[in-house]
Amino acid sequence: MIRVPEVRLIGPGGENLGVVPIQEALRIARDAELDLVEVAPGATPPVCRVMDFGKFLYERAKKEREAKKAQTRIEVKEIRLRPKTNEHHRGFKTRDARRWLLEGNKVKVTVRFRGREITYPELALEDLREIAEELSDIATIEQAPLLEGKVMTMVLSPAKPGKKKSEGGQPKAASSASEAPAPEAEKES
Repeated sequence: MIRVPEVRLIGPGGENLGVVPIQEALRIARDAELDLVEVAPGATPPVCRVMDFGKFLYERAKKEREAKKAQTRIEVKEIRLRPKTNEHHRGFKTRDARRWLLEGNKVKVTVRFRGREITYPELALEDLREIAEELSDIATIEQAPLLEGKVMTMVLSPAKPGKKKSEGGQPKAASSASEAPAPEAEKES
């Protein structure tokens, strides 16, 4: 309920109708079969607009749904290892991590220590470095290996798209570079 004697009115077409008494604004809204909505109550005089309020609420909710749908949610997937995990099984886990990184997800690599394994954290650190090295072409280290209690963790995030493009050009440059020294070697002979 609008309780002021005068309002600045914006018509149904978006045109400014100026400052009018509240009864006049209500009459204009009723004639147009629309609602009188107070848009800016803090202004002097308050600004009101003639609009279909139900349609306005529906369109606002629709825009919010579209914005929510457009947001990208990054999931954090996890790989769990132990210091005794052999290289073969670590290869499976690394392959899964590669797939997740290519999908755009972050990967948390966890090494859990049991019993006396905690006395050799350098073994886990070496494993995490090897995994980071294997995935360095598609991932960057977001959180370096960190020992918390009996768990050492490292977080990898997908590399930026710009880096992937430059990597695509590297093999061609390497192949042309490998071809280029060969003729030079022949010249020297």
